Amino acid sequence: MMQPADHDRIPEIALDWHRQGQGAALATVVETWGSAPRQAGSQLAISGQGQIMGSVSGGCVEGAVVTEALEALDDGTPRLLTFGVSDETAFAVGLACGGTIRILVEPIGTGGHRLPEAMLAQIVAARAARLALAYAITPDSWARQLLPPGADAAADLRFRSDKSGMEEDGRFIAIYNPPLRLIVVGAVHIAQPLLTMARACGYDPTLIDPRAAFGSAERFPGETILEDWPDEAMAALRPDARTAIVTLTHDSKLDDPAIHAALASDCFYLGCLGSSRTHAKRVDRLQAAGLTAAQIARIHAPVGLDIGAKTPAEIAVSILAQITQRLRRG
Repeated sequence: MMQPADHDRIPEIALDWHRQGQGAALATVVETWGSAPRQAGSQLAISGQGQIMGSVSGGCVEGAVVTEALEALDDGTPRLLTFGVSDETAFAVGLACGGTIRILVEPIGTGGHRLPEAMLAQIVAARAARLALAYAITPDSWARQLLPPGADAAADLRFRSDKSGMEEDGRFIAIYNPPLRLIVVGAVHIAQPLLTMARACGYDPTLIDPRAAFGSAERFPGETILEDWPDEAMAALRPDARTAIVTLTHDSKLDDPAIHAALASDCFYLGCLGSSRTHAKRVDRLQAAGLTAAQIARIHAPVGLDIGAKTPAEIAVSILAQITQRLRRG
């Protein structure tokens, strides 16, 4: 089974370093230029021994941030740093032009204006439980809050857009949404590039197929494969609002149970492979089973954006593009 990469576990690593007695600080991008490789909310963990994990600029300013972080660990005072990156420096790390980047550096610990260990532990626990949580800090006073969904209108807007950033009232709100998941039913050829592309886009994919010959480790090396019946697998996976589901088998005995489970969940996307004629027959079956028109309207079928895709890889591109469109534009 594939494990979350360390670069996606920055809060967890910072907390571990702190609890091991090394000392740790978190550096977070709060504002940046439009073409930057790291968006607002991107983080870098720095240990008291100078170890780093993550990135805040792709290499432009990490050295200076580490120096500031080590000083912050000594004096216990957070910093809001502003860096101007020249065109020449930006080009060296793959950008077309330079600009300005602002980075918040917070030492972890107790006393003064440090980021409290208990607050970071709450963030880490929420991430482990797949619970959305926002972290708000006002640099003028270093006042901090943890905001679950429904607690703050500005944070709620950011939950929906999945975007951290500065507010007009001077707060920086960092969004910790649960990781995106993709559940694919059917270990067919299209699933191979789809899982690879989805992982590259930040999804944690799971493949479901009770047919062992299809869902083999040889065909899908390193992937999470469940050989349970789709409805049983879905019950265990518990799809939520950060989950996309795609059915690919063309076999109603496999696809339909997955579709029923998906429509009973809060998944943000459900796409089903098949022609318009195949989908019409699918709709007839779902109506006969008692599903409403509103429920059935949630299905994207034929699956994927109409880009004229022909090969399995092109079809996978069209599917992931439609998933992205649904996620980002609603």
